Order: sequence, then C-alpha cells, then structure tokens
Amino acid sequence: MARRTRGTSAGLDRERIAAAAVALVDRDGLERFGVRRLAEELGVDPMSIYHHIKGKAALLDAVSEAVLAEVAADAGEASSGWEEVARRTAHGYRDMAYRHPKVFPLLTTRAQTSPVALAALERLFAAMRAAGLPDQVVADAPMVLFSFLNGHLLARTGGGPDGPGPMPPLDAGAHPTMAALAPLLADFGSAAEFDRMLDVVLQGIRDRAAREETP
Repeated sequence: MARRTRGTSAGLDRERIAAAAVALVDRDGLERFGVRRLAEELGVDPMSIYHHIKGKAALLDAVSEAVLAEVAADAGEASSGWEEVARRTAHGYRDMAYRHPKVFPLLTTRAQTSPVALAALERLFAAMRAAGLPDQVVADAPMVLFSFLNGHLLARTGGGPDGPGPMPPLDAGAHPTMAALAPLLADFGSAAEFDRMLDVVLQGIRDRAAREETP
C-alpha cells in the first residue's frame, strides 16, 4: 500500500488511529505493536500518526481508552443503586476483556486516567455516596473491585479469547481435598463463576460499610 505523508490528507483522526491500533493488538499482541507497524496498517507515514497522538505511550493510552469506551456502552444507565452500577460495570469490563484479551493487560499495568475511565469511577463513587456508604468505604471500594477484576480476568483470558482452559484431572491420592472439590471448579471462566466471586467482593463492601456505620 502506498503511504501518504500527512495525517490530514490520509483522513486520520484520533478515533480512527485508536480503532486501528486496537485491531492490530487484537491480531498480533502487544509485543509486536509499534507506531511503524500501525502506520503500515493504515498506509501512512509514522509522522502522520504523531500529528494526532504524541508518541507510543500516548498511543497505548488511546488504545486503553477505546476499549474502556466499550465498557461504558455496555454499562448503560444504572438506576437501582450502587450494587447495580458495580455489577453492570464489572460485567461490561469482563465482556471487554474477553473481546480483547491481548489488549487487556494494558489496563492492568497502566494508570487509567482517561475521561471515559474517570467517568466510570465517578458513576460508582456517586452511587455509593448517594446510598449513604461511609466515605472511606466509598474511597476504597473501586480499588477492591478492580483488583479482583484485573486479577480474575488476567487469569481467565491468559490463553486468548477462550481462556487458559479447565483445570486438568487431579490425583486424588496426592490432593484428596482438591479432587473432592473439583466438580465445583468445572465452570472455570464462566459467567456463573464470575458472578459468585463478584458476590463475595460486593458482600465484603457491604459488610465493611455496616461495621463502619455501627456506633
């Protein structure tokens, strides 16, 4: 493909560049991602990209923001309290991670301070304060929630869109307790498993709020 040298003449803008970058990472992974490879995909000179996004670090931030925008779209408008906001955000985040397993590690290793990320946090903070939860619980809750989400989803999407696969059969002689519990682990990576673990996280937030509200 012949390259064009100017981003304006190539019809580039930040949104188009970010979308192409997400598609490139989805296909080839973060290890092979770079501005030059993206420019080749777009059929432009690398300087055309720098005209809109200043460097690789800013480009990675744009990739993060693009996939987080999908979470915002999935979450919609929740109106039944902070737990609904948290659940819908969590499920939107999970869906995004499974759509973009090669992009997802970016969200766990880079500070997410884009407008779309801050808007999601603001919705959760506001819903929790409106429900009367103590301010320290409100301040801590997103870290607790996203620590669970990031760790859980990194483990579940580590092998690509289908995850790393189920646990192999266990030797009942060597690991009798784990072997006995194995049937309860059969839904590894499922939405049902995710909901059970999310319930534990949200119950922990509720319990702490109740303790701090008790005189």
